[in-house]
Amino acid sequence: MGKNIFEKIISEHITKGEMLPGQEIAIRIDQTLTQDSLGAIAYLQFEALKIPKVKTELSVSYVDHLMIQQGPANADVHNYLMTVANKYGIYFSKPGNGICHQVHLERFSKPGCTLIGGDSHTVTCGAAGMVAIGAGGLDVAVAMGGGDFYFKYPRVIKVNLIGRLKDWVAAKDIVLEVLRRITTKGNVGTVLEYSGPGLACLTVPERATIANMGAEAGVTTSIFPSDEMTRTFFRQQGRENDWIPLYADKDAVYDGEIEIDLCELEPLVALPHSPDNVKKVSEVEGLEVSQVLIGSCTNSSFKDLMMVAKILKGRKVHPNVSLGIAPGSRQVLTMLAENGALTDMVSAGARILESGCGFCVGHGQSPHNNGISVRTNNRNYKGRCGTQNSSVFLVSPETAAATAIAGKLTYGAKLGIEYPKVELPDLFVIDDSMIIPPKGDGEIYRSPVIGEPPFNTEMPENLNAKVAIVVKDKINTDDIIPAGPAMEFRANVEKSCEFVFQYIDKEFFNYCKEVKNEGFASIIVAGESYGQGSSREHAAMCPMVMGVRAVIAKSIERIHQSNLINFGIMPLIFDDENDYEDISKGDILSIDNIYKVIFDENITVNNLTKNKTFIVKNSLTKRQSEIILKGGLLNYVTGK
Repeated sequence: MGKNIFEKIISEHITKGEMLPGQEIAIRIDQTLTQDSLGAIAYLQFEALKIPKVKTELSVSYVDHLMIQQGPANADVHNYLMTVANKYGIYFSKPGNGICHQVHLERFSKPGCTLIGGDSHTVTCGAAGMVAIGAGGLDVAVAMGGGDFYFKYPRVIKVNLIGRLKDWVAAKDIVLEVLRRITTKGNVGTVLEYSGPGLACLTVPERATIANMGAEAGVTTSIFPSDEMTRTFFRQQGRENDWIPLYADKDAVYDGEIEIDLCELEPLVALPHSPDNVKKVSEVEGLEVSQVLIGSCTNSSFKDLMMVAKILKGRKVHPNVSLGIAPGSRQVLTMLAENGALTDMVSAGARILESGCGFCVGHGQSPHNNGISVRTNNRNYKGRCGTQNSSVFLVSPETAAATAIAGKLTYGAKLGIEYPKVELPDLFVIDDSMIIPPKGDGEIYRSPVIGEPPFNTEMPENLNAKVAIVVKDKINTDDIIPAGPAMEFRANVEKSCEFVFQYIDKEFFNYCKEVKNEGFASIIVAGESYGQGSSREHAAMCPMVMGVRAVIAKSIERIHQSNLINFGIMPLIFDDENDYEDISKGDILSIDNIYKVIFDENITVNNLTKNKTFIVKNSLTKRQSEIILKGGLLNYVTGK
């Protein structure tokens, strides 16, 4: 029986376990990446491991989130990252060099290799035939120290692309169609492997758009073959020696199949406030907009922005629209400047933004109150853009450019614009001078902004906890701990705690302090798909510091569940979802004999306040259970 691409790579890297869906395996990691918002705490955790140098083939620290430097906080984080990278053997990509996923795809991706990153959109590099997985920073720190990466082996779904995209339909529309079909929940433990004749028309950056937004579906990763189109990309990047062919065997077996006829697609849009709330642009056409933003790790490649420049050339942005464009890397920005496309954008009325994450993470470019913002990034959660009452719509760069000209949601064919053609150069601009190789020496810069990695205490024999909050379905990590200004304190965990659930229950922080003073632990109760979105481990780390010992939910997303385990918080699932309705904030819940029952599939929870009991499902492996009993992964690996 033949192997699919995912199986081929994993079989070359597996160190423990069996490749059976649902079974925990461990794999060797070739590469890691971090970004600055979450990277500082990851490196503090790596320092706590007392390992003199990273043991991966390649580790890269990127600066792309904390680009606004009002006061010294963000610059202090940058300086810490630069000096810690230099000492421990990590490459450092300076601010301005570009978004981590774009730059890593361009300069470091390698077919057949494994990559984990402290950002959920690490999956972008699946476009180059890598097994690329988003993870919490502590998992990345352990991998940098030579440790294995553990996860449950997923089922692999084949996504067969047939036909060819019509004019004004883009790669973004393909992944929006995938999200429309499979939604943002229920995909834990799934890999999407793309194949079919439709791949022949998709460049690697276009494939990257599709792989990138697999994160929004909650899949473990997405992966593409390494074919002649991939080879062309590596040749353009001056890295053809890094290319190898990698295909699924003809008799490869999959756990399911989705077929998409590209000929049938038309421009799509994700409506507020979820990436899977997808409609045809023609169904909502005419909506007046005040802001259009083009960029992010999803849609900021050279081809993306050349399409935008050609649409804007000789035209003007609508008077009521603010258009911002953020090239994904310095390479892209340089090429746009050299060929005149940047002039076309500026002449049309666009604002050129830094090559960074910026608006996607609510760090700048927040829309006005009740504003309508059309964007090319990957998430449109309520308030993520920095304005709580705004509405964000997700589209392709082509649709965004047409919308900026019209002042209303539309696409180019409706405006009578001739569909632009973009010819890619044989060789892209290569300048890696802002990627600093490590020397392995020097002092590490520290300031009051740089805190310490928190350690937990061991799990008590009997857990008595108060329900600190009850939240609804599809709570994402932005809901738990927001982006925007809160990111400045990511290296200071105590300060970060003050932001937890601030837009859902502003009293959560103080309530947890009161509960702790009363001698209780805290429990979070949630609906379906708890912990969607970003990999930010602060959504688990901060609750740990605040005394949370368990999350009981209808379902929990993969990365967040791993982060909960890493910080000693039990992730438990309602056996009967109706029990969710019987729990209120302030209820006292107890679990007896945890050191015994944590190894059971079903655990009894006592609601002492309401004199009831209910059953929760426990999917922890023996290793994960031992981590939780120790108080978390850092305790587990350091012996503290």
